[in-house]
Amino acid sequence: MSPSPPRSPAQLATFRRRRAGAIVALVALFALAIGVSLSSGGTTHRTPARPAGAALRTPAARLTPAQQRARLAAAEAHAIDNVLSYTPAITAGGTKGNELALTFDDGPGPYTEALVETLDRLHVKATFFAIGEEERYFSGGTRLELRSGDVVGDHTETHPMMAALSAHEQHEELFEQILRIQLLGGPTPRLFRPPYGSFDATTFKQLRALHLLMVLWSDDTSDYTKPGVAAIVHSALAGAHPGAIILMHDAGGDRSQTIAALPAIVAGLRRKGLHPVTIPRLLLDDPPPRGLPVPTSLEGD
Repeated sequence: MSPSPPRSPAQLATFRRRRAGAIVALVALFALAIGVSLSSGGTTHRTPARPAGAALRTPAARLTPAQQRARLAAAEAHAIDNVLSYTPAITAGGTKGNELALTFDDGPGPYTEALVETLDRLHVKATFFAIGEEERYFSGGTRLELRSGDVVGDHTETHPMMAALSAHEQHEELFEQILRIQLLGGPTPRLFRPPYGSFDATTFKQLRALHLLMVLWSDDTSDYTKPGVAAIVHSALAGAHPGAIILMHDAGGDRSQTIAALPAIVAGLRRKGLHPVTIPRLLLDDPPPRGLPVPTSLEGD
């Protein structure tokens, strides 16, 4: 959905040359994880699966804030697994509650930190789908998202048309972005949004291998066209309903209009009785129903 064109073969070749260094970093991470496991006797203890909301029903009065956040994160991860058990992709959550999700693509970029600070002032948590190679220049935006309690998903390493790539290339695009987020100290991404809405059957196979849920959208504000603050606000509110997933952008161009629109969008949502949350929280509280058709490629939208 970004207005910028797909990366060129030359840029993808440059990405391939960086792969070796990234893989070395991953090996180091795995070695650290193995060391921790061995220091505890090498025994893995598996916690029996529980309903997605079970972790939240246990009284938390004796837990520290950090423990409460960890408990919520575990419950949200379980909710993602639950949805993955019956569909590989979603365009919305359920419609039984009063929650929806604001999502932002193509970051991090020069406007990301200002956008996150605006959301913080509005007491809103959002979901950001980040491009791996942008972390070389604007990782401060992603770090601020993580500190603010926002969720960071996978928007590939170089923002290509996924359906035009081989299985190996698609895997690299997904895997390298995951590595970058891990190296920033963030949790392993569990959510994926395809650049340009482009994906195919091969994409679903790669997502399954990496335990990623594809998150599309129910409302595209077209903010990347810079239609004006009023138009962005109108589009977001017109598509707002319980379970909606609203698409906006924090990078890929001048995002000052998007930032300026956020206070009116959030105020309008609250007047409608709607509460913006992250995608994992939406899936925890009100997941999409089973039996919906699997979304098809939105390429060209």
